[in-house]
Amino acid sequence: MSLSAIPLPAGATLQAGRGGLPCLAIDTPACTGEIYFHGAHVTAWQPHGHGPVLWMSRHSAFEPGRPIRGGIPVCFPWFGPHPSDPSRPPHGFARLSPWTLDRVERRIDDAVAVTLSLRTGADDLRHWPHPCALTLEATFGRQLVVALSVRNDGDSPCMFQEALHTYFAVGDVRQVAIEGLAGTTYVDKVRGGEHFRQDAAPIGFTGETDRVYLDTESTTVIDDAAQGRRIAVEKQGSRTTVVWNPWIAKAKAMPDFGDDEWPAMVCVETANALDNALTLAPGDGHRLQASIRVE
Repeated sequence: MSLSAIPLPAGATLQAGRGGLPCLAIDTPACTGEIYFHGAHVTAWQPHGHGPVLWMSRHSAFEPGRPIRGGIPVCFPWFGPHPSDPSRPPHGFARLSPWTLDRVERRIDDAVAVTLSLRTGADDLRHWPHPCALTLEATFGRQLVVALSVRNDGDSPCMFQEALHTYFAVGDVRQVAIEGLAGTTYVDKVRGGEHFRQDAAPIGFTGETDRVYLDTESTTVIDDAAQGRRIAVEKQGSRTTVVWNPWIAKAKAMPDFGDDEWPAMVCVETANALDNALTLAPGDGHRLQASIRVE
C-alpha cells in the first residue's frame, strides 16, 4: 500500500520532512507531534500548555542509512556496539531502516495512534540471522505512549536487546534529578563497566553519565528544576532503564551533536539490555512500552 493510500484522520498530515524523508505531523487539541518513517523515529511531542518534551540535536543528519540524533530512536536487536563485530551499526539496524506506515487512527480523547512495521530482510539477516517482525505504535495525546512489539518468525530461538532511547528536553541537566531508581544495581560504562548500587538520593549530573540500571520495572521521574516541571516515564515489558548524558568531551566528539547542546538534554531509556536481554522461542512475541507524561 502506498503512503497516499493510507487514510489519515483530522490532525495527522503526511509531509516531506527534513532531508526529504517522509514523516507524519500531528496537531490536535491534545498535542503536537512528529514521527519519521526512517527508523520509526518519534522526533517531537508537546502536549498543549507545556514546552517541547523531546530533545533534538540541531546537528542531526536526516539521511537514509544514518541515525537521527534525538527524539526516540529504536534500538534493536542489540544495544550499543555489536557484542562481537564493531563494524556493525551501533544499536542495531532498526533505527536505520525505512518502516512501513500501516495505519493512523484518531481516538475519542483526541489522541492519534500511528502504527508502523518492519520485517527483517536479506540485508538485516547478514547482521542478525533471525527473521522477525517489528511493530511500533506511537500514540500522541496528553501523554505519549510508544510501544515496540517483536515477533520471532524464524524456526530457532533468538536473543536480542532493545530500547526506546528517549532524549528528553531539560532546562539545565546540572539541575536535573532522576527519581525512582534507588537501590537498583547499575553498570557504569564511564567507570569501565563496573557494577554499583544506586543509593537513596536522586541521580544528579556532574559529568559524563552512562548507566544501565538492571532488573527494574519502576517508573522514573525527571525533576527538571530549571523548567519547573516533572516528567514521568512509566514502562511495561522492560527490566532495564538507561540514564545518559555525554557532557562536554563526548558531545564534542560526536559529529551530529552540537558542542554546546549537552546541558539541554538527558536520556532516560526504556530497555531490555545487557543482563536483561530477551530470548524468544519461534512464534513468540514481546511488547516493550513507555508512557510519558508531564506532571
